[in-house]
Amino acid sequence: MNKKSSPFIIAIAGVSGSGKTTITKILVQKLPNAKALYFDDYDFDGPENIIRWVENGSDYNLWDLSPLLKDLEALCIQQLNYIVLDFPFAYKHLKMSDLIDLAVFIDTPLDVALARRMIRDFQDCSTKDILSDMENYILQGRKGYIEMLDTIKPNSDVMIDGTQSILNIVDDICEQLV
Repeated sequence: MNKKSSPFIIAIAGVSGSGKTTITKILVQKLPNAKALYFDDYDFDGPENIIRWVENGSDYNLWDLSPLLKDLEALCIQQLNYIVLDFPFAYKHLKMSDLIDLAVFIDTPLDVALARRMIRDFQDCSTKDILSDMENYILQGRKGYIEMLDTIKPNSDVMIDGTQSILNIVDDICEQLV
């Protein structure tokens, strides 16, 4: 695929709970002639143990993104103005980096992102399940969040305050496109 051919590809990156999916959905509604692809819609071959992967240097190219790349290629031949990717890696995966025109990092404080993730993922869970996840976050999971802040954030074109309202975030992204 040729990066400079239409459509303009925007990657929305951020830690889990930063609002990537919601922002992507609203952005696609606001932008003319746009479609979206969502990272979580795919079952990628990648590292079996994410924490070990982080501890070993987080080689993003170990992820086989072929299904996403195939779908992205199919969208690129359509007459679209924009493709918005809910894609946490920004430019860190070599096969994706040449295709992205703008990488936006939703910079959300870790406590806010964690609270959002808990509200989203644990509404119908027991207190025991919630406490177990909190313990896992403290012992291991936080390393993945820190990896994103240390690696993906500085590798993005734009950082946007993730504590703003979703509509303000979407407006900020749209301002980057003019």
